[in-house]
Amino acid sequence: MEHTDKDKQRQWQGHTGGGSFGQRALVIMLRIVPLRVIYGLLALVVPFYMLFAHKGYKAIYHYFRRHFGLSPIKAFGKTYKNHFIFGQVVIDRFAIFAGRKDDYRIEVENYDIFDALNRSAKGFVTVSAHIGNYEISGYMLQSDTKRLNALVYSSETEIVTENRTKLMGGNNIRLIPVRDDMSHIFEVSTALQNGDIISSVVDRINGSGKSLECHFLNGVADFPIGLFALAASFEVEVLAVFTLKVAANKYKTIIRRIDTATETSLSKRQKIEKMTHCYISHIEDILHQYPEQWFNFYEFWKQ
Repeated sequence: MEHTDKDKQRQWQGHTGGGSFGQRALVIMLRIVPLRVIYGLLALVVPFYMLFAHKGYKAIYHYFRRHFGLSPIKAFGKTYKNHFIFGQVVIDRFAIFAGRKDDYRIEVENYDIFDALNRSAKGFVTVSAHIGNYEISGYMLQSDTKRLNALVYSSETEIVTENRTKLMGGNNIRLIPVRDDMSHIFEVSTALQNGDIISSVVDRINGSGKSLECHFLNGVADFPIGLFALAASFEVEVLAVFTLKVAANKYKTIIRRIDTATETSLSKRQKIEKMTHCYISHIEDILHQYPEQWFNFYEFWKQ
């Protein structure tokens, strides 16, 4: 069922926690202290975070109980692991801000799919979700033939915004702030007309855009369809891209094709629905492999 979320209250935050002072202190610490030491401290801090950030803890606990059918004890253990990995992911981002980019390795599965589209004349779209560490792939990978336009939330702190701009600018990446009035859509349309790449996470409802109610992991949830609608209008291909943490200093980027936007036998509405369902099936597949790397800390599913 397709509907407009004009009056739907946003339940998630579009920024990294810790405040500017805490984030700057973390960057300074990461220039001095070994990463494994900070990971060790993180393991001690996580239980307190789970205790005081109870809303996020409950959402992830429910995710494991309701959508993976785990027992209370197993769900609690998985919730702790989820919070710990999320903390590592945040630390890794700030470690790169601190100049430790070379400490990390990234393995890419199906890079040839991305490369073929990158070398073609038409633009294309890459979509992801709040799973793993999608942002780190923008710091480690780059396109030498097309500009990549990444949609980002404009409510981030100054230190995150500054470092994102500096690191991604060097990789031929332009940041487009997501605005509640949806005016960023005009910049997205221009980029696709110019044959460039649009990249965004598309698992959260933002502003007054349209969404589609879908079955997802034994539940029902709304997914935004704005970017899929643009892909259908411009008849460009879409890739799903997920970057997962697989070791202390290693990530794996998985690329999957969602190419129904170019199928001439389907109506625009059919294309949008088919792309959305294909995207969701890719998310489900990734989460069955990496269930602890789901980082939507709010009640994502409809009750």
